[in-house]
Amino acid sequence: MRKLVLLAVGMFGFGFAMWPLYNVFCDLTGLGGRGVKIAESAGTVQKSDRQVKVRFDATVNSGLPWVFQARDKIKLVSLGEMSEASYMAMNPNDQAMVGQAIYNVTPPEASLYFVKTECFCFTEQLLQANETKEMPVYYFIQPDLPEHIKEITLSYTFFRDENANAVALAAAKKSSSE
Repeated sequence: MRKLVLLAVGMFGFGFAMWPLYNVFCDLTGLGGRGVKIAESAGTVQKSDRQVKVRFDATVNSGLPWVFQARDKIKLVSLGEMSEASYMAMNPNDQAMVGQAIYNVTPPEASLYFVKTECFCFTEQLLQANETKEMPVYYFIQPDLPEHIKEITLSYTFFRDENANAVALAAAKKSSSE
């Protein structure tokens, strides 16, 4: 009986420890873009002659019926140089919807050198019925990127934000009735 009680208490404690352990894991591996730095400006970054290939990936979770794609699939980027990637999202439905993008950088080690200055993923995105929106990302890759990294993938997945959808639909109904 004592062993069962200890096991239950241990499992309960492990459940509480999962969230901080997951955060540490994400910070170390860059999973979910956690290691990606966000900067206000790139004024102090040294430019480099070295270039890396950046691939752009775009997917939509099955719960969000949008069309989402990268304008350019691949770019050759100079380290330390401010760059822009452009994505396009379209809501082909007859009602407004809100989505939230999450990002990931691979290989995970590269996420420590990938710095975003502006991104649509920082906020929820509201698309009205049949609206198409251009969504830019401004970023640079730090010049001290390890030599063995020759290619980086920036991947986004859009998810439907149910809570924000209710607010957006209420606001859309209110503005159409005025």
